[in-house]
Amino acid sequence: MVEAVGADVSGLAVGDTVYGAAQNAFAEYASAHPSQLARTPANLSSEQAASVPVSGVTAFQAVRKHGRLEPGQSVLVIGASGGVGSFVVQIAKALGGRVTGVASTAKLDFVRSLGADDVIDYTAGDLADGGRRYDLVLDIGGRRPLSALRPLLTPKGTLVFVGGEGGGRVTGGLGRQFRALLLSPFVGQRLGSFWVAITNTADLDALRTMIEDGAVTPALDRVCALTDLPAAIRDLEAGAVCGKVVATI
Repeated sequence: MVEAVGADVSGLAVGDTVYGAAQNAFAEYASAHPSQLARTPANLSSEQAASVPVSGVTAFQAVRKHGRLEPGQSVLVIGASGGVGSFVVQIAKALGGRVTGVASTAKLDFVRSLGADDVIDYTAGDLADGGRRYDLVLDIGGRRPLSALRPLLTPKGTLVFVGGEGGGRVTGGLGRQFRALLLSPFVGQRLGSFWVAITNTADLDALRTMIEDGAVTPALDRVCALTDLPAAIRDLEAGAVCGKVVATI
């Protein structure tokens, strides 16, 4: 809730319920720039709303801006059960995509519950074994090499990286993105968007519409006290979390 506004701020007033990005978020009061705030979806709790601005905006930008998803296109979401992935599946469906989610065996039902048209258990074999090709592949926090991802794309398909793991000493988890960007001008496929998600009012407003329409619902694994956050992070690292973890103070 807005407690005070600056002299030059318009569009926001004391008492408004908002969500977005703020500084010093682990505090009773936090400052925020109005360009990174929007009216909170009316059908969300405070805990649900808190899960949207980072992961939801990242997913929205990955699918719409960088993936350029068009209705009817096929979409493969690698890492579909995570915080960003759970939003990607729902947003891609809301924008008309035919979505296949990739997750471990224990999380397949969760991915189905998000609205995925199909699921793939990545522990059961190579993703390319079935011969299926996709118009858009979103690899979220993965480490599969570019050579393993390109065969999953149609000849004119698009590959979007959302974060990454592993990598070399210099590039870290961004090595695949750099290689993809270098290769992309010489092939028919569009490879490796590289960006930093920035929370902004326009995207928050678009997400609010999807959420209030029922097309997107934040998937919370748990809401925990700040003192329990270390245990939640350990579960996250162990792969025992589906969707988002929200800490309250």
